[in-house]
Amino acid sequence: MTLTRAFRTTLFDRARQDADFRRAILKEGIDTLLAGDVDTGKAILRDYINAAVGFGELAEATNIPAKSLMRMFGPKGNPRAGNLFQVIRLLQDREGIHLEVIAS
Repeated sequence: MTLTRAFRTTLFDRARQDADFRRAILKEGIDTLLAGDVDTGKAILRDYINAAVGFGELAEATNIPAKSLMRMFGPKGNPRAGNLFQVIRLLQDREGIHLEVIAS
């Protein structure tokens, strides 16, 4: 799915201004990963990171180079579980939320 520049700008502007919207994007990205749609989940998390944190700041927090993070969440990226969960933990901490998996 290709996003137009105008849509992407609107998404980023709203994410910067609306904490509930940012949290919803983060939750959706993680839910999508857990549902098995890894490519879409990574794309959602990549957009969240770009809008809410930036890869430079995330690199400093995780001690993972920004280019490696960009590759991890890119279309051909294949993040190691340890790195992925480290990033997810930091993003949750930054938003002040704790997501849990509940069996249904």
